Amino acid sequence: MARRPLPSILSSRPSLARGRELARTAADGAGDVLHPVITIARGMRRQAAWAGAWWGRTPKDRRMPALLLAAAAVVVVAMMPYGPIIAVAALVASAAWAGRDRTTAAPGGPSEAEEVRLQSLYEALVPYLSDAGDPAPLYAHDGGWERAFSSYEFQDGRLVRLHLRYPAYFTDGEADSRARVEQLLHAKAGRGREYRFDWNEEENHLTLTALPPLPTDIVAQRFVTSPGETVLGFTDADAVQRTVPVTVPADGGGEAAGSGAEGGAVVRDAPPVVWRTGPRSTEPHLLALGQPGTGTTSLLRSIALQGLVHGDIVVVDGSGTGEYACLAGRPGVLAVEDGLLGASATLEWAAHETERRLIAVNRARQAGNPVAEDVRRPLWILVDRPTALTQLALAEGRPDPQALLDVPLRHGRAANVAVAVADQLDATETLAPVVIAQTRARIVLGPLAPEHVQAVLGAPQRTTPAADVPPGRGYARLGTGPVLRLQVPATPDPFDEETPAAERAAVLALLPPTGTAMDDLTDEARKAAQEAEAAEAKEAKEAKEAKGGTDGREAGEQLPEAVALGKEAVVRTVADLELG
Repeated sequence: MARRPLPSILSSRPSLARGRELARTAADGAGDVLHPVITIARGMRRQAAWAGAWWGRTPKDRRMPALLLAAAAVVVVAMMPYGPIIAVAALVASAAWAGRDRTTAAPGGPSEAEEVRLQSLYEALVPYLSDAGDPAPLYAHDGGWERAFSSYEFQDGRLVRLHLRYPAYFTDGEADSRARVEQLLHAKAGRGREYRFDWNEEENHLTLTALPPLPTDIVAQRFVTSPGETVLGFTDADAVQRTVPVTVPADGGGEAAGSGAEGGAVVRDAPPVVWRTGPRSTEPHLLALGQPGTGTTSLLRSIALQGLVHGDIVVVDGSGTGEYACLAGRPGVLAVEDGLLGASATLEWAAHETERRLIAVNRARQAGNPVAEDVRRPLWILVDRPTALTQLALAEGRPDPQALLDVPLRHGRAANVAVAVADQLDATETLAPVVIAQTRARIVLGPLAPEHVQAVLGAPQRTTPAADVPPGRGYARLGTGPVLRLQVPATPDPFDEETPAAERAAVLALLPPTGTAMDDLTDEARKAAQEAEAAEAKEAKEAKEAKGGTDGREAGEQLPEAVALGKEAVVRTVADLELG
C-alpha cells in the first residue's frame, strides 16, 4: 500500500528555509544601515580603553593637575559659541576614525627553507620533551612542528624568536633539564649570538629570543640622573623600565638631536642600569670582578666622574699603575693613593670619617635638628685591587688594609658613605669576608662560564654566553634583582697615549678644573677677596697684641705665615679625629 504524502501544512521545511533567508537578509541590511553607529561605538570603546591605560600609567602626583586641565578645557569649550556642538562633532569624528576596520592581510606561512629548519628543530627536541607512556605525545618522531611551535620569527634567514609548548611532565624545575634544552636550542638556532630563555612554568611555555649586541659607542658623559643615582652601564630595552638620553657619534645610529647635537653627534634613548646609594638604598656598596682588560678600572673611573657631581671621592689604587692620576688634585677628590702606607692612612681616615658622620646624624636626630651639610654630602670610597695591598701588607708584616673597610661597609649606608671595590677574579680568595658579605650590588665583566657568573652574582644568567666580548661587557645584579646584561660606558684614562681623541676629550670634559676657587674668580673679585683676607689678618694680629701675647708669644712677635692645606691634610691622625 503506497504511503500518502504529508499535507503541506504539516511540513515546515520550506517555511524554515525562507525564515532563515529572511533573517540573514535582515541582519545584512541592519549591518549596512547601522555600520556607522557600530564603527563609532567601537571607536569610543577603544578611546575609553586608551584613556584607562593612560590613567594607569600616569603617576599619582600628576593625576590631579591633569584633571584640573581637563576641567578647564571643558569649561572653555562650554563658554564658546557653538562650543558643545563642535566638541560633540569632534568626539564623534575621532571615534569614527578610531573605530575603523584595521584588518591587515594575514601573514604568509614560512618559506620552504624556514619550514625545514623548524621541522629539524622540532625533531631534535623529541628525545628531550617526549615520553614513551604518553598516549598523545606533543613531540613525536613522525609529528609536525605546527602543534608545538605557536609562533616564530625569522630575520635574514635566521631564527630570532620562537615560542614553543612542552608537555606538563617535563621537569622544568630542574636546572639540568633546562640546561639541556637551552644548549640544544642554542646550537640549532645558530651560534655566535646571545639568546634569552623565558620559562613559563605555569603554562608550560618557553620563549627563545635572539638578543642584539649591546651598544659599545656610548662614552662617558653627564647622564640625566638624580642625586644618589649612578649609571653603571646599559642593558636591554625590555629589561628595565627607564631610559636616559645619551650622545653617541653620528655613525652609531640614533635620531638627530637638533640644536643639541654638535660635531656630528646624535642623541638617542638608552636603557641604563642605575645603582642607587644613600640612606634609602638596599645595596649601598658595589663589588666588580673581572680579568685584566675587561673594564673594571674603567667602571670605577666612570663612578668617580659621576660621584664628583654631588659628593667627594677617595681613591685607593692597589695596582699602583697610575690609572687614576687624572683625578689627583681635582676639587672634590680628597685623596688618590697607590702605596701601602698612603692607602692604609686614607682608609683609616675614611673609617673615622664614617664614625664621625654616624655620631653627627645620631645627635642631630636626637635634638630634632637637620643634619649638617658636610654629613649629608655623599662620600665615595673607590678601592681598586685591594688584594694587591693585602699581599704587600702580609709581606711587610703590617695589618690588612681591607680590615679598615669594615666600618664604612657595615655602617656607611646611614652615614651616606658608599664603597665600590674592583678586583680580579683570580684573587677572590684573598678578598676580606666583610667585603664579600656587605657588597650586595655585584658586577662581573669579561668572558666567563655560566657557573662562574652564578658564583659571583648568586643567580644564573638568563642568556647564553656571548661569542665576542668587548671591554666593559658583562653582567650585573643589584641586590636580589634579576641578572642583567651590562655594557659599561667607555671611560679610558685620558693620560694614556693610546686613548682615542674623542674619548679623551669626553673624559676631560667631565673632570673638574684643577684650579682652586681663587683661580676661577674674576680680577675684581680676587682683589676684593685678598683685601678681605688682609683685613681679617690685621684684625687678628691687633687682637693678639692687645691680649699681650696670651698664647705664649710676645706682643711684638709676628704671627707665622699661613700654610695652605694640601692633600696631606686629608689623611689625619686619630687624635685629630677625636669625636668628643
